[in-house]
Formats: sequence, structure tokens, C-alpha cells
Amino acid sequence: MQRVKILLTAVVLTLLFMGNLSAAPEKIKIFNASTGQVEEVGRIIRSESEWKKFLTPEQFQVTRLKGTEKAFSGQCPLPKKGESGVYSCVGCGTDLFLVETKFESGTGWPSFWEPVSDLNIKLQADNSFGMERAEVLCARCDAHLGHVFDDGPAPTGKRYCINSVALVFKKTTKPKQQSLEKCAFAAGCFWGVEAAFRQVKGVINVTSGYMGGATKNPTYEQVCSGQTGHAETVLIEFDPKIVSYDKLLVIFWDIHDPTTANRQGPDVGAQYRSAIFYFTPEQENLARLSKDKLQKSGKFKNAVVTEIVPAKEFYRAEEYHQDYYRKHGLKSTCRIP
Repeated sequence: MQRVKILLTAVVLTLLFMGNLSAAPEKIKIFNASTGQVEEVGRIIRSESEWKKFLTPEQFQVTRLKGTEKAFSGQCPLPKKGESGVYSCVGCGTDLFLVETKFESGTGWPSFWEPVSDLNIKLQADNSFGMERAEVLCARCDAHLGHVFDDGPAPTGKRYCINSVALVFKKTTKPKQQSLEKCAFAAGCFWGVEAAFRQVKGVINVTSGYMGGATKNPTYEQVCSGQTGHAETVLIEFDPKIVSYDKLLVIFWDIHDPTTANRQGPDVGAQYRSAIFYFTPEQENLARLSKDKLQKSGKFKNAVVTEIVPAKEFYRAEEYHQDYYRKHGLKSTCRIP
């Protein structure tokens, strides 16, 4: 009997192991600069020994162990006049930065004012060496790329300070510009709002975070204190050829109560206020027209108090807040028309 139990245990463990090996990698959306399209690809996960097989010791030290190359030691020159291309991840080839966004910062490391797409990178807090910084990672393979700072040039004011050994330059015909647009809404707790907009066809990516306040790189606890001025906000990337900004406004009004100041249901505080953060004059105009139309419709007895203000810096919320409903097997409580 004991031998039978041992054999059965071995069989179960073997099946579990084989199942893990055959499990399909997680799918994520990545923007392809050559085609101008968003593609669904599998995440790249390798063991330390596998990374060492094709990365140089310096590349491994920087991208996998979060090292930093010596300033002014890397070679990442601008291409010749008339040439175009994109800087990609050395680990997986994901497009990261267009040539047109590179600038000379004088810091000793390649600097860019904008990534190819927010889909292609991840930001996470880095409190090493007694400093508070935002680490930049490749979204597909988690390679450490560098850090981002708030002292860059217009139009973003950002400086993505990147290790040259983490990049591979691909000379191409002029990469196609991204066709996606951004918008940002605050409508109470961002968990449900994010889940609602993820259901909308044409919405490519939704990120939960904080906007509208003065505190840099706020934590969830700081925002909840009501002292930062930030609202729980979702940043949406959408394809205007599939879903219009007007349509997203309709959904925004429909999934929350825009007549309650600093409150949505049981959630009370300025961080739960209703707000539209516009990125362009056109978005501002459409938002104001939409709000006025809603107010005159008689749908609500009380006045619509939603703020319509310029988009400020967006701070991505902690990872456990992202796609919260899916991670916990919950259904969106926000109604989609």
C-alpha cells in the first residue's frame, strides 16, 4: 500500500510539472513601431542560465541584476541625417524609443523624452541607495533599462535615462507613429472604473493611478490621507478608429454619479471626486459639451459637479491595484450602456 501511495504521488507530481512546462506564457499588448499596430505577444520568461547564454556579462549585469553602466562608457549615437529607426530591448527586441525622441542630456547615458508606447515599458518604485526613483523596465521581459526623471524637455518634461547596453538600434524606414490616443477619468475607486473600461472594444490599455495633485510619486496610503490632492484616476489608451472619445465620455457619465462632490457611494474623500483630465483642446471642448448636454437632459436632479481640468502628471498605482477585479475573480460593478 505504501508503495502504491508513493507511485501515485510521483505520477501526480510529474503531471503537475508537465502542466507547468506546457502552460502558455501570459499574453500582453505591445506596440510595434514598424507596423504602427498594437500586437498581442507572450511574455518572455527565462532562467538566469538561459539569459547568460546570449547576453554579454555587462548586459546581464545591467538588465537582469539591475546594474548601471559607467557614465559616458556606452555607445548610443544618433543615426546619420536622414536615417530613422528605433531603439529596442536587448533581451527580447521590444521597441522602446524612437530616434526622434532622443536628446543630449549631458548625463553620460542615452536620454529620451518619451517611450514608443506606454504599453512597452513598466514603471515601478525604486528606493535603493536612499533615493526615491521610478525604475523603467521592459514590459515584455522585465529587463532593467534605467530610470525616468522629471527634468526632460518639452513636450513631456520627462528624461528616460537608459543604459546603452540595454538597447539595440534598428535602422529602418521611418517608423509609423502610434495611432492611439490617451484620456483620463476619475470616477471613484479606480478598481471598478478600470474594469469597466477594459470591457470596451477599442480600448487598448487601462492603467490605475493618481492624477490632479501636487505630491510626486505618491503612495496609495498618501493619496488615501487626502493630503496629496490626487484623485484615483484611470489612464486609458484607445484606438479612435474603433471607439471615439465621445463614446468614452458617455460611458464615463454612465458608470458613476457625477453629482456627488468628493464621494462615490461609501467611498468618501477628494481622492474619489469626479473629474475629466483632458490632453488636448479638442478633448476639453468635447468634455464641456458633453457635461452641458448631460446637465440639461434632466437625468440628474442635482448639478453635475465633475471637474474638467488639464491632464497633469499621471502616477501609476502600485502593481496590486492593476487589473484588480480580474486578479480577484470579481465582476465589474460599473454599468456599461
